[in-house]
This record gives sequence, C-alpha cells and structure tokens, in this order.
Amino acid sequence: MTEPRATALEDEKEVDLASAWGRVQARWWLPLGGLLLGALLGLVLALAGGSIWRAETIVYLGQPFAPLGGGQIQSLATNPRTVSEIVRSEPALQAASDASGVPVSKLRSSISTKELTAVGQVRGINPLMEIAIKADGKRKSEEAAAALAQRVVEGVSVYVVEKIALLERQVAVSEAQLEAVTARIATAQRQQDALIRDQSIALDTRLLLSANLNSVITTADARRTALQEDLYTAQQLLNLAESVETSRVVEPPVGVKTTARSSRTSLLVGALLGLIVGTVAALAAEPFLARRRAPSPES
Repeated sequence: MTEPRATALEDEKEVDLASAWGRVQARWWLPLGGLLLGALLGLVLALAGGSIWRAETIVYLGQPFAPLGGGQIQSLATNPRTVSEIVRSEPALQAASDASGVPVSKLRSSISTKELTAVGQVRGINPLMEIAIKADGKRKSEEAAAALAQRVVEGVSVYVVEKIALLERQVAVSEAQLEAVTARIATAQRQQDALIRDQSIALDTRLLLSANLNSVITTADARRTALQEDLYTAQQLLNLAESVETSRVVEPPVGVKTTARSSRTSLLVGALLGLIVGTVAALAAEPFLARRRAPSPES
C-alpha cells in the first residue's frame, strides 16, 4: 500500500511541474517582459539616484624582513585584516573627517577595501591594498581617502621606520669612521714621504720610523677595507628597507564621478525581480482566466 501511494505522489508532482512549465511556455512573453521591464526600472532607479564622487588609492603595505635582512617576519603589514580594521577604527574615521569635512557617520558606510593580488598569488605576500571612499564632492573624497591611506601607512610602518633610523645611524657612523681612517692613512703617507726626504735624520732611525709608519698604514688600510664592507652591507640593508620593507602610497586618490547606486547591480537585481514577477504572472494567469470563464452558479 505504501509503495504505490509514494509512486502516485511522485507522478502527481511530475504532472504539476510539467503543467507549471507548460503554463510558463504558453505565456513566455510575461517572464521576458518582466525581465526587460525590471532591468529598465533598475537602471532608471540607479541613474535617478544622483551622482557622487568616488576616490580610490593604492597602498603598498611593505614586506618587513628580519633585522639582518633574513626571511620575512610576521607583522601588521602581513595581516590581511589590518587595513580594514584601521580605516574603520574611530580614530582613523575622525582623522579622515577632520581632513575632508565629511561626517564620521557617512564615512563609516562609504569605505571599501580590497586586497589586490595576482592569480595564484598567496594572500599577504607583497600586499597591495585598495582603499576607496565615496563622498558628495571630489575634494572631500580625495582628502578622506588620502587621510585613511596615511593612517594605514603610519600604522603598519612602526617596525620598519625604526629599522631605517637605526640603519641610517649605522651608515653615518661607518662613513665617519671610514673618513677618519682614510685621513689617518693619508697623514701617515705624508709623514713617510717627508721622512724619506729628510737627510738630517740618521739612516737607521729613518728606517725604523718608516717601518712603524708602514705598520700604521697597513693596519689602517685593513681597517678601511672592513669599514667599506660594513658600510656597503648597511647601505644594502637600508636600500632594502626603504624600497621593499616600508609601506607607502603607490597611487594618490583621484575623485571620479559615479552614480550613487551601482548601475550593473541595479540592472541585475531589477531583471531578476522582473523575471520572478513575470513567471508568477504566467503561472497564475491560467487559473485566473479559468475562473473568469467558468459560468456562475446562478446561470
């Protein structure tokens, strides 16, 4: 008894689906008309929503390395949520509001961030972030985006900024020491030349003094070579920190006029709603017309 009943229910469902599909096919113009009309209405609503300005900027978060140029280390710059959290924090919103004049309440709902990665690229490696702001003026959108980008750069650059300062001091010290050693070598060479020309000093004394000066020159020259290597290493690390590790704004924000609502999204949503309404109308048309054609009980 159970199996035949289940089979009958399945057959009834198939019949209902086939009947519904047949009603939609019979009045195909209703779904099609609903789709076109919905798309048109969505596009009209998007265009009628007014225009706003959208400014976007691209920020490079940097790729910090270990102090001696070793492997990449984990930091704020390698966390993909860092930018989103910073630009939506109250201090950052207030700073952007002060710079642009846009209220914090409007900024909070008009910020968007996106990580720019190549196909197959691992997230968090050489991260480029896009920060976009919508506002009711070109200057306002640009200033708000610039303020947020600067806030991000300052927030993720603490380690690298300190590293650069230390490397700059190291380079300065190495340059000063190298200059002092070079001057010492030049002085010793001048003394040696003068000693050779001075015939008033006994030969054995001149030989002894010349040997001492040769020792000074040799030691200082070895020291100069070591200092040059240290300076070259520090300069390489400084160049790496400034070019690769430090974060910076790659592209400054430029405001572009756009619609308040996305035309593409409004068109797609309108088309989908229109298609649904048209399909429902096609399904309900036959029962409605059948009731209208049916004779009343009084007749």
